[in-house]
Amino acid sequence: MDRIVLSLLVDNTAGVLSRVAGLFSRRGYNIDSLMVGVTADPRYSRMTVVSFGDQDILEQIEKQLRKLEDVRDIKELKPEHSVYRELMMVKVRANAQDRQTVNAIAEIFRATIVDVGKDSLTVMMTGDQSKLDALVNLLEDYEILELARTGMTGLSRGSDDIRYLP
Repeated sequence: MDRIVLSLLVDNTAGVLSRVAGLFSRRGYNIDSLMVGVTADPRYSRMTVVSFGDQDILEQIEKQLRKLEDVRDIKELKPEHSVYRELMMVKVRANAQDRQTVNAIAEIFRATIVDVGKDSLTVMMTGDQSKLDALVNLLEDYEILELARTGMTGLSRGSDDIRYLP
């Protein structure tokens, strides 16, 4: 199974997310990660879609996405030519004695403590999937109470393949 990371520039209109997700579900393709946010131009949103499949399925996914009216541009974000990041917040049970240790673990990963409760800490971190997974693995000893991950987002490196829309 191969992984594909696609960056889609889409119209920022109601129903676009539903149409893109519907394309995947109708054809039985799985979305591993989906991130959407408005761009510098409020007329457009950028979607980062991560999916797995054999090469034929991945090519079909890209071809089907190109047929959608709302899709203005598609780029495959190859690892060697792109930057990927994910945001994670994880709340762990931490009493007064555990706080210092959890904080030390967070510092190793350049994570930030964003909330302190009487019996919990919330840690926020950005990075690639393996880095986030490593932090979760270490924090499991402190009972993870809640965990939220954004999914992958990314951009291609450099400015050679920028597409300007009217």
